[in-house]
Amino acid sequence: MAENSNISKEIGGWAPEDPEFWQTTGSKIAWRTLIVTTFCLILSFSTWFMVSAIVVKLSGIGFKFTESQLFWLNSMPGLAAGSLRIVHTFLIPIFGTRTTVTISTLLLLIPCIGWGMAVQNPDTSYATFMLLGFLAGLGGGNFSSFMPSTSLFFPKRMQGLALGIQAGIGNFGVSVAQFVIPWVIGFSMIASLGAAQTFTKDGKSSDIWLQNAAYVWAPFVVLAAILAWISLRSVPVKASFREQLDIFKDKHTWLMTSLYIMTFGSFSGFSAAFPLLIKNVYGKFDGAPEPLAFAFLGPLIGASIRVAFGPISDKFGGAKVTMISGIGLLVCAIGVTFFTRPDSLDQWPGFLIFMLGLFLFSGIGNASTFKQMPMIFPPRQAGGVIGWTAAIAAYGPFLFSVLFGAVIASTGSPTAFFYGATVFYAINLWINWWFYMRKGAEKPC
Repeated sequence: MAENSNISKEIGGWAPEDPEFWQTTGSKIAWRTLIVTTFCLILSFSTWFMVSAIVVKLSGIGFKFTESQLFWLNSMPGLAAGSLRIVHTFLIPIFGTRTTVTISTLLLLIPCIGWGMAVQNPDTSYATFMLLGFLAGLGGGNFSSFMPSTSLFFPKRMQGLALGIQAGIGNFGVSVAQFVIPWVIGFSMIASLGAAQTFTKDGKSSDIWLQNAAYVWAPFVVLAAILAWISLRSVPVKASFREQLDIFKDKHTWLMTSLYIMTFGSFSGFSAAFPLLIKNVYGKFDGAPEPLAFAFLGPLIGASIRVAFGPISDKFGGAKVTMISGIGLLVCAIGVTFFTRPDSLDQWPGFLIFMLGLFLFSGIGNASTFKQMPMIFPPRQAGGVIGWTAAIAAYGPFLFSVLFGAVIASTGSPTAFFYGATVFYAINLWINWWFYMRKGAEKPC
């Protein structure tokens, strides 16, 4: 079947498991789709996590919010992302890739413009910021339609690679946001975008343009939406909302949801909380580390390793790699507790190393679990399970931020949170071993 040069909304037929079709037609379309949707996904993650980089600056420009309020504000994008991902789980079989990706990308303009305006107005209420925080979660929701779409375009033997590339590079959006924002707020991009704010820290003042943290993404969002509309097509896999509910009858949907909470829930949750965590635990010391100078390293490591471990999971099996991920997460969660009640900055390197270890092993597991799901379920169901598990794990930023805030408020330290995470990781190690890895496992993958 030759590809029609006049790109239509839907491909006439799709058989990626057929070697001849894949070589003559499927490969070209699949890789083009992967490139465009991954670009859109980077922007989705950047706008989703821009809030985590903005909140650490709000107090310095005059907004009188408590630490607890800042943790709650930081949690809102995660609350929205998880909820919206549940909706996105079902969109591709109903509306197709082209329409879904284009519209969901264009909607990112709402939080970009809203946050840019809000930070310039000293009278902006906390309630308004909470609403804007929720709207930033529009970017987080996109993952649960983009990834199932990709799983439909590639043959099973390549899904670890394809999903690892898309999710891993898409996850770079977190690190991009936390790296780019400290730079772009240091100068006026365009005078018409607004005046500088005075930022005060430790009695020292400087000018920053915090609105740039949101406005900077807008032109790229417009470009990405145009590219999506022009170049994407849809695989002819259709199912109503009711038909797609069959995934919830399978216990492996729920087991894989738990495993993905362990991996991506940890990645997204720690990504959102890391800047405030650094500020809260080590900000009391003279010469304290600047949160945004280090926060981007975690997501960068997690995203990079996810790309690398996609093909590794294809070769050795997802369950084995998930086991490595879970063990690493458990060890690092215990290790970091030795540095969460510091009495000097001498303990900072240990804290940073174990936190970056959590990002490393969560990234490994993000790749391996997405290899497991297409092996456990048939293609249409696998897409739905990928979307669903991603939706629930996207509550990570909400849950982690709220729990960190509550634990710190009651105990003065985040230590108890990491003890709880250790128990959760241990439970998931058993699930993965019993159902997917041991000899005689029900679904070896």
